[in-house]
Amino acid sequence: MTSVSRVHLPRFRAKHRLPIALIAILLLFAMTSPALARVAGLPDFTGIVERNSAAVVNISTTHKTMIGSRFPGFHLPRNPDPGQLNDFLKKFLEKHGKAPESGEDGDSAPGGDDDDSIETKSLGSGFIISSDGYVITNHHVVDGADEVIVRMSDRREFPAKVIGSDPRTDVALLKIDATDLPVLKLGSSESLKVGEWVLAIGSPFNFDHSVTAGIVSAKGRTLPSEQYVPFIQTDVAINPGNSGGPLFNLDGEVVGINSQIYSRTGGFMGVSFAIPIEVAMEVVEQIKTTGKVTRGWLGVYIQEITRELAESFGLKRPRGALVAQILPDSPAEKAGIQVGDILLSFNGEPLSHSADLPPLVGRVGVGKQAELKLLRNGKEMTIKVTIEALPDDDEIAARGEGGRARKQARLGLLLAPLPKELKEKEKLTSGVMVEEVLPGPAKKAGIHEGDVILSLNNEKITDLDKLDDIVKQLPAGRSVAVLIQREGSPVFLPMRID
Repeated sequence: MTSVSRVHLPRFRAKHRLPIALIAILLLFAMTSPALARVAGLPDFTGIVERNSAAVVNISTTHKTMIGSRFPGFHLPRNPDPGQLNDFLKKFLEKHGKAPESGEDGDSAPGGDDDDSIETKSLGSGFIISSDGYVITNHHVVDGADEVIVRMSDRREFPAKVIGSDPRTDVALLKIDATDLPVLKLGSSESLKVGEWVLAIGSPFNFDHSVTAGIVSAKGRTLPSEQYVPFIQTDVAINPGNSGGPLFNLDGEVVGINSQIYSRTGGFMGVSFAIPIEVAMEVVEQIKTTGKVTRGWLGVYIQEITRELAESFGLKRPRGALVAQILPDSPAEKAGIQVGDILLSFNGEPLSHSADLPPLVGRVGVGKQAELKLLRNGKEMTIKVTIEALPDDDEIAARGEGGRARKQARLGLLLAPLPKELKEKEKLTSGVMVEEVLPGPAKKAGIHEGDVILSLNNEKITDLDKLDDIVKQLPAGRSVAVLIQREGSPVFLPMRID
């Protein structure tokens, strides 16, 4: 048993006894001393803060919104009184339901005299991961920013370049032109335990380098908006402006990036979420090496197993992920996974909930093989599946709507195989049909919804895969010929590939 130090007060004769108030003060001082606090299990965060504050930065961004583009015919008055202009803009935008998104500090200002625009400023946090100026923050902190400024604890300021960002994990990598910078030590979120003390440093409401502490509330939380991040849930006070700041363990190592709060008021309510540092660094390395982020994809829609479903499928308890839909031409379809299968484990990791699956799949390298254990018709079996790259959201949605349409991002088209009726009517043996024209080269070339693309760059289009292969080889900055059929007549159009 650990012995606890007792506070002994000297004995005095009656005439020299200490006043009761003084005794109370001495007792209070003894109980709140650092030594006694450590004995009682309360951590001392002062060392962590002193060692790491210099590498935590404030990030301010500026977004310029063009008024004329959002409100045709409306122009800012020249040389207005700033106070009157701010009031006028606020009332006008609120009236039209187009109030600009205020930054995390709610600051906004009108643009210059020569430019019908308003500037919206926002604030966030970040931290330095290399002495040559690489900084990590959240994607939503810098998304769409026209200017990003990184401010150090010693009040130095640097313009930052966004090297890349990933909205699916909410991670962004910045670079500032500086050397010999202080750097934070990275730890492991996997070794965290629920109930362990953690600490955050950030700039809530523009109060630079504010320190808050709490405990790990849960691990592996999946939120509806970010299915590929197993969040760390904490009760650390996180508020607007903390986004992108580091979450430390008691060894002073970064174990996560503070990203979101769950709140009914917009302020801290005791539920905060941080991105595990391992997930963030995987994103950072991909951005550094390839300039983009790719992640694994299985191609299934899954749902949670309830007690009733578990009973109907012969499970002793609810667990796993129930396959509700398989997307066409997906890794799951190619591997033979069927609707109604219950996925029990992925690469040896048991699936307690359906939400456990997406983060595990997302972290598998594209082209690598994974092992799925599943339950089918009451029998357990193991299937090998080759993981492919996760398509963009538009293509996934299109495949989910019957599996017909496919987005061709480089051309700016949503394409589908030729319907049987159209083939017979137009006597076509090949080609693909344009279902929707998006901003891009195809729209500039004059391609319309309902057109049939017969050839591209003088190569015959047999199907969607063939078109994708041709598009990958198209030279940038040059015009290519595209043959379409419109209302029964073929016509060539020049299309310049950006």
